[in-house]
Amino acid sequence: MPDYFYERNACAQGYAMVCGVDEAGAGPLCGPVYAAAVILPENCELPGLNDSKKLTEKKREALFPVICDRSIAYSVAWVDEKEIDATDILSARMKAMQLAIDGLSVRADFALIDGNRDHGKTAAISTPHVCVVKGDSLSMSIAAASVLAKVSRDHFVVDVLDKQYPQYGFAQHKGYGTVLHRAMYEKYGPCPAHRMTFLKKWEKYT
Repeated sequence: MPDYFYERNACAQGYAMVCGVDEAGAGPLCGPVYAAAVILPENCELPGLNDSKKLTEKKREALFPVICDRSIAYSVAWVDEKEIDATDILSARMKAMQLAIDGLSVRADFALIDGNRDHGKTAAISTPHVCVVKGDSLSMSIAAASVLAKVSRDHFVVDVLDKQYPQYGFAQHKGYGTVLHRAMYEKYGPCPAHRMTFLKKWEKYT
């Protein structure tokens, strides 16, 4: 379960406001990639918090307002499918994470970044930071960010994309390359929300 080891270590190095950062939606074939940044108070209790992928949708939805309410600051940002196609998904992920950090109402002087990458070809994390492999399972603030990013993206897919393009069943598969998504894509072709660079790879290997 995540704890505050990495946050305490950063504070011991002299950083006052440490945020956790994670993204959601790197793998889907459509829509934006989302990222969130969260600064939690020291020893903030968030029972049941874990990597968003290990939580049920119901649990993520329940945790979302609690995280927002108990955090010192939080921010959600995204990079859309057109920019993903124009650059690359790694650069888009890095840009979304830095945008989330920059959007915090309280300036973070250090960031805990989930994963092992901090830059792509066209974007990089500019805030002082450390990468934490499997950080969403180890750090409370990264785990909190993972929930905000995941829930925010899911809401966008269900409330916006699914209503704009109901024939694709986006609310059911959230844009991932499922059997249903492939069947609807083969029937209707791409829509403006699809990531064309992803579709080329998908068609090649399916």
